[in-house]
Amino acid sequence: MNYSTHNLADTIVAPATPPGVGALGVIRLSGEDALRIVQKVFGGKDLTKQPSHTLHFGTITSNDGRILDEVVVSIFKAPHSYTGENVAEVSCHGSPYILGQVLELFVQHGARMAQPGEFTLRAFLNGRMDLSQAEAVAGLIASHSESAHAVAMRQMRGGFSLEIKKLRDELINFASLIELELDFAEEDVEFANRAHLKELVTKIQSFIQSLIQSFKLGNVLRTGVPTVIAGRPNAGKSTLLNALLNEERAIVSEIAGTTRDTIEEVLNINGVEFRLIDTAGLREAQDQIEALGIEKTMEKVRQAALLVYVFDIMETKIDEVLADLASLQTGEMQILVVCNKMDKNPHFKPESVCSPQAAVHSPQLAVHSPQSTVRSPQSAVGSPQFLIGPEQIITCSAIHGMNVPYLKGKLFETVLSQGINLEGPIVTNARHYEALQKAAESLADVRQGLDTGITSDFVAMDIRRALSYLGEITGEVGVEDLLGNIFSKFCIGK
Repeated sequence: MNYSTHNLADTIVAPATPPGVGALGVIRLSGEDALRIVQKVFGGKDLTKQPSHTLHFGTITSNDGRILDEVVVSIFKAPHSYTGENVAEVSCHGSPYILGQVLELFVQHGARMAQPGEFTLRAFLNGRMDLSQAEAVAGLIASHSESAHAVAMRQMRGGFSLEIKKLRDELINFASLIELELDFAEEDVEFANRAHLKELVTKIQSFIQSLIQSFKLGNVLRTGVPTVIAGRPNAGKSTLLNALLNEERAIVSEIAGTTRDTIEEVLNINGVEFRLIDTAGLREAQDQIEALGIEKTMEKVRQAALLVYVFDIMETKIDEVLADLASLQTGEMQILVVCNKMDKNPHFKPESVCSPQAAVHSPQLAVHSPQSTVRSPQSAVGSPQFLIGPEQIITCSAIHGMNVPYLKGKLFETVLSQGINLEGPIVTNARHYEALQKAAESLADVRQGLDTGITSDFVAMDIRRALSYLGEITGEVGVEDLLGNIFSKFCIGK
């Protein structure tokens, strides 16, 4: 959507409830003439003379005098509304026919159908919220879990944008003093205290770095944690999936290779969504279909943030476990190892799976640390890089539900392993993440310039660059080309 092609003085209208039959349907209007347009077809009090934030019962009548429905109209007068304009919300019965007829009436009497996100766009343009808050509205609508809802709600109510504005204002103050120095270059005066500027830059760098680090968690809280359940055939992967979901979602059979394709389900643990992916067993494929399943398994593993490796303690040797883990490990993937079928051998020692170095190494390098890595079976013997610590090992009998609640707790614990506070500021938006990275680079240039004593004009240039990137987040600078892309992703009535 190119907002500049639309007249923002128009009164816009759109359904604010999703399509389909429902008990109620809501139609929203925003603009200077919103109340007058509704009044033209409303049988009841004169809406234009009623106070803001009031509800009014009446009827909607067609142009030929037919009563279409009994409705309740909510009134919000400028500037105290969502958009900052006059807003009317008409609650009808949820018949698609009624909603269509009422919408058509409003258009006939002067309203224009709204574009996607145009209500929130107007809220931004009228100063009711900054750009990051406006983007959080879409996140709030799309939230499917308690954690995603909490993060979006905090951002919509200001979140980290208020802190960024505060720090940006302080940086602007220093930038103006340095710019002033340039006007007096011949007199060799210094208005900006360089020591104080260094302190401020360090403070902003620290805050931005914490936001950048929070993005990985924020992104999975918004979209769900991609969690792959992998292992050899008949390890009990599908049984474990069923136990975690507490339902018979996957077919369970003693026949090896029963799971040919991936099965995906969502599990909510303490408000965090895990996208569980049950995969085909790891082995030499017996036919072309199984080969495709194993290929898809490896593709899902490469995309996973968390790997739950399951093995049968009666059938799988420890060196086979280590070899599997070495082939599955990618990047900073977190790993939990499930020793399954403990009911068949309760004397199995799970510590036998641990790397020799893990027993004497710092516990911070267990599953809770992003440094925890698996390399290769050979490195398990001769190198401290191959670390599977005791905190990564879960004993389990999936068929009997043994330790399944404990595994759920470990899944949740692993998400929080990077020490990020769910109550603190969290970045979930890729655009914000990119702007923060660029701002951090610019601030690093400012700091380097101050340390090396470069001239004020170059320091001012780097500060302006940092200010520009920070301003992009809140919408204070350089956002016109972004608005169409951002708000086009909203639903029509928002």
